[in-house]
Amino acid sequence: MLSYAVLFLIIAIVAAALGFSGVAGTASWIAQVLFLVFLVLFIISLFNKRGPR
Repeated sequence: MLSYAVLFLIIAIVAAALGFSGVAGTASWIAQVLFLVFLVLFIISLFNKRGPR
Protein backbone atom coordinates (compact mmCIF):
# COMPACT_ATOMS: atom_id res chain seq x y z
CA MET A 1 0.00 0.00 0.00
CA LEU A 2 2.89 2.31 0.70
CA SER A 3 4.20 1.64 -2.80
CA TYR A 4 0.87 2.82 -4.25
CA ALA A 5 1.11 6.02 -2.23
CA VAL A 6 4.62 6.64 -3.57
CA LEU A 7 3.43 5.85 -7.12
CA PHE A 8 0.60 8.39 -6.91
CA LEU A 9 3.00 10.93 -5.41
CA ILE A 10 5.30 10.51 -8.41
CA ILE A 11 2.33 10.83 -10.77
CA ALA A 12 1.31 14.03 -8.98
CA ILE A 13 4.80 15.51 -9.27
CA VAL A 14 5.07 14.68 -12.99
CA ALA A 15 1.57 16.00 -13.71
CA ALA A 16 2.29 19.21 -11.81
CA ALA A 17 5.53 19.70 -13.73
CA LEU A 18 3.67 19.28 -17.02
CA GLY A 19 0.89 21.66 -15.98
CA PHE A 20 -1.99 19.24 -15.48
CA SER A 21 -3.30 20.76 -12.26
CA GLY A 22 -6.47 18.64 -12.05
CA VAL A 23 -4.60 15.36 -12.43
CA ALA A 24 -1.88 16.51 -10.04
CA GLY A 25 -4.40 17.46 -7.37
CA THR A 26 -6.27 14.19 -7.66
CA ALA A 27 -3.11 12.07 -7.59
CA SER A 28 -1.81 14.03 -4.62
CA TRP A 29 -5.07 13.51 -2.74
CA ILE A 30 -5.01 9.76 -3.46
CA ALA A 31 -1.39 9.54 -2.29
CA GLN A 32 -2.23 11.31 0.97
CA VAL A 33 -5.22 9.06 1.66
CA LEU A 34 -3.26 5.88 0.93
CA PHE A 35 -0.40 7.03 3.15
CA LEU A 36 -2.77 7.76 6.04
CA VAL A 37 -4.45 4.36 5.64
CA PHE A 38 -1.01 2.71 5.61
CA LEU A 39 0.03 4.65 8.72
CA VAL A 40 -3.14 3.73 10.63
CA LEU A 41 -2.80 0.04 9.72
CA PHE A 42 0.87 0.10 10.73
CA ILE A 43 0.06 1.60 14.15
CA ILE A 44 -2.74 -0.92 14.68
CA SER A 45 -0.40 -3.77 13.82
CA LEU A 46 2.17 -2.49 16.32
CA PHE A 47 -0.34 -2.55 19.17
CA ASN A 48 -1.98 -5.79 18.05
CA LYS A 49 1.26 -7.76 17.99
CA ARG A 50 1.22 -10.95 20.00
CA GLY A 51 4.25 -12.47 21.66
CA PRO A 52 5.72 -15.88 20.88
CA ARG A 53 3.65 -18.85 21.99
